Amino acid sequence: MKIVVLVKQTADTEATIVLGEGGKAIVQSNLKFIINPYDEYAIEEALLVKQAHPEAEIVAISFAKPSAKETLLKALAMGVDRGLVIDDSGLENLDSLGTAKILTAAIKAENADLVFCGKAGIDDDNMHVGVMAAELLSWPHVNVLIKLQVQGKTAIAEREVENGEIEVYEISLPAVFGAHKALNNPRYASLPGIMKAKKKPLEVKTPGDFGLKSEQLLSNSRVFIAHYELPPKKAPGKIFKDEPLEVMVDKVVTLLRSEAKVI
Repeated sequence: MKIVVLVKQTADTEATIVLGEGGKAIVQSNLKFIINPYDEYAIEEALLVKQAHPEAEIVAISFAKPSAKETLLKALAMGVDRGLVIDDSGLENLDSLGTAKILTAAIKAENADLVFCGKAGIDDDNMHVGVMAAELLSWPHVNVLIKLQVQGKTAIAEREVENGEIEVYEISLPAVFGAHKALNNPRYASLPGIMKAKKKPLEVKTPGDFGLKSEQLLSNSRVFIAHYELPPKKAPGKIFKDEPLEVMVDKVVTLLRSEAKVI
């Protein structure tokens, strides 16, 4: 069994975002990058499937700069067998469909039986790539996955929908699954795992290695980022003190009605 995990490199959740001149791009020189948190649940689920199928090989694939090898080392330290970075140089602003085409080509080259990804990336949060990859592969896809049982060539998958209900699917493999945080608890990389990760295969390839031309991918891109804007700064909170309690309460209620408009 070959299991592929799609891993996205995202800025640390505590990073301070700085925009470049004209808001055309995000300055990355000062950013610390991590594995997209939802992708960690995908990695853990792949490792759990491998526990039941010891012959399985897990490959983590990322479409990013070659420097993402450092990020993928964590996946290898967790227990992934092999890593692959597909160099996105010149394709940084490629849309979701173009990204899905590149990852799909890699999935086909790996002859994968099962694909895991996070339900969404915490940066763009568009939930596109996993679904698009499944469509391009003509495979079934279950996103917001909270429980999975793999039984031979069949899987029983449960997903959470917005009203809190649970949907249960019985699907044939191969398939693509988008992991939710309720799926499992990702393990920490152990010291032996970290040491072993340094010796595991970790390649860098280009879209051209999969028969794709960057110029064509860009020309077919349908979505472009015009510019970025930081959210407006929050107004400072108002503090009431040194007055009788009933006076301060009246002032708070008045502001909740006139300014916040919540009552």
